[in-house]
Amino acid sequence: MTCFEEPVTELSGVGEALATKLARLRIASLADLLFHLPLRYQDRTRITPIGTLRAGIEAVVDGEVAASDVVRGRRRSLLVRLKDGSGILSLRFFHFSPAQQQQFQPGTRVRCFGEARAGATGLEIYHPEYRLLKHGEAPVDEHLTPIYPTTEGLNQARLRGLLKQVLTRLEADPESLPDGIPAALRERFRLAGLHECLHYLHQPPPDADLERLASGQHPAQRRLALEELLAHQLSLRQIRLRIQADGAPRLPSGRSLQARFVTQLPFTLTAAQRRVLDEIGHDLERPAPMLRLVQGDVGSGKTVVAAMAALQALAGDCQAALMAPTELLAEQHYRSFRAWFEPLGIEVAWLSGKLKGKARLDTKAAIEDGRARMVVGTHAIFQDDVRFQRLGLAIIDEQHRFGVHQRLALREKGEAGGLTPHQLVMTATPIPRTLAMSAYADLDVSVIDELPPGRTPVQTVAVPDERRPEVVERIRRACAEDRQAYWVCTLIEESEVLECQAAEATREELTEALPELAIGLVHGRMKAADKAVVMDAFKAGELDLLVATTVIEVGVDVPNASLMIIENPERLGLSQLHQLRGRVGRGATESFCVLLYRPPLSAHSRERLGVMRETSDGFRIAEKDLELRGPGEVLGTRQTGLAQMKIADLERDRDLLEQVSPLARALLEQAPEASPPLIRRWLGEEAGRYGQV
Repeated sequence: MTCFEEPVTELSGVGEALATKLARLRIASLADLLFHLPLRYQDRTRITPIGTLRAGIEAVVDGEVAASDVVRGRRRSLLVRLKDGSGILSLRFFHFSPAQQQQFQPGTRVRCFGEARAGATGLEIYHPEYRLLKHGEAPVDEHLTPIYPTTEGLNQARLRGLLKQVLTRLEADPESLPDGIPAALRERFRLAGLHECLHYLHQPPPDADLERLASGQHPAQRRLALEELLAHQLSLRQIRLRIQADGAPRLPSGRSLQARFVTQLPFTLTAAQRRVLDEIGHDLERPAPMLRLVQGDVGSGKTVVAAMAALQALAGDCQAALMAPTELLAEQHYRSFRAWFEPLGIEVAWLSGKLKGKARLDTKAAIEDGRARMVVGTHAIFQDDVRFQRLGLAIIDEQHRFGVHQRLALREKGEAGGLTPHQLVMTATPIPRTLAMSAYADLDVSVIDELPPGRTPVQTVAVPDERRPEVVERIRRACAEDRQAYWVCTLIEESEVLECQAAEATREELTEALPELAIGLVHGRMKAADKAVVMDAFKAGELDLLVATTVIEVGVDVPNASLMIIENPERLGLSQLHQLRGRVGRGATESFCVLLYRPPLSAHSRERLGVMRETSDGFRIAEKDLELRGPGEVLGTRQTGLAQMKIADLERDRDLLEQVSPLARALLEQAPEASPPLIRRWLGEEAGRYGQV
């Protein structure tokens, strides 16, 4: 163990209480402290004459006390008048002690720092940092003063003192903190050394470019951001290597079975679907597990691609399983696969957490002895007590809700002979290339970038809530023309109970306003069977209007539905709004999406709803979502471990990702031993979650 892996309690003055406070900042070791970088800097390297001070400027001032008085205005305060020959400045203290008051005797020399502001006596500094100068000249700071992220009970001076100890150790023994990236690669990729970057960021020189530091664009910051992005990429590549080390069943082309399947489809495959199928087919024929992410915008036909991949697995005498994150979406897939596969003589099994008793035991037995060749369900499919005879392909829908550690765990579902299932993960939430390059570096990426012919673009309008009666009339007219509509309820509180109550109240209100219409209700707290009945009725055209919560976000396909109302759209992310909007416009009829918002809208909300009106391009929307909400929100909670980085910012540092992939490859080829320490440095405990050793 190097000295930088030692606990912070090794530093002078750090006991249990201080270590507990540091732990709240995720600082446990000396290295953690060293990589705890400043948020911003103050310039205390020069003394500013009082006569040149301007309001709003932080400055160091050196002067002599001209007067000190307790004044009574709206609030009692201690007012100290300071002069330096160029002007007079007031220091104002609202909280002070008698001892502090006694310090400011006329003639006492004081050096202080703070922000000047216009006050009752001219320029004033409220509660400045100060010290009394008793013996002649005192040197100013030699470098900019760092301001660190902190926590209750831990002040900046204490943090700076601890960092000074750590930097002194680093100067005394530079070898104790390896650079991480070998010198040859640093030279090839034109990277500064780690030590000089850390020293610069904790103690920038007086002439440092504060604007670049504030924006995170300084070369020293970018060197560390690149290293952090590299560590995440290396961790994911290690996962890929671990998954692929076991080998997978070779699945020769299932063209005969696939051809029979395609002939029964009422449409022809798009060129994009055929291209992605070729990529998947090539992967499945290899003896290494496929790890492929298929992205496709709403309605691009990912499910058909998944079915074709499953048929290749079945033709290779293996089982295939498809998992979806919600009961509703899993049920939609189950119905589709049954309709497609049963005419081919293939039975499709259903398994979810709500399947109980004998039915569950029978399904598990059929999966274990191989009678169930195609299995569709929720995450229950991959629980420990479900055993497959020979699982050749695992298909995971809505990838952003299924984390890296679960991809790793799927190895255990392989057969006893040590073969790992091929993995096909799909998402209808387009992932910006920036995120795909970082969060999914263990996956090959295919994109279905073409919609089937005959799709009509959805026209989107934003309407304030006071025009609700007009929106209700719009539903009446659409349904009178034999069209169907959705009304989606959302709540700001993350409470399924409250959201369901809101949906029930909305259904009652709409039933009263539109008595001639058949109105159904679907929400997350309904039993799966009850939801299925309502969805079947809506799909069959027996219901005119479906009131729902966001459970209908993905997977629901009713071509006759041409109008969607989304209530409180300002409370949802852009990608989620795009998913909901994708439930209409699935047929040839002109379709509309009404965003029914509650004014007043913030500038941020106006911008987001404006994006929805302007474009239906899922990838453009995803890029804007990333810009507005950040990577953790876009990826979803299961992926935020990847998105919550210490220094790097996936949006700001997107250009660095172009360097990360070649650098990762070069490091693994030329210095593979450097990879584990780098991963530990940046991921710490997270490294274990993502399969590191």
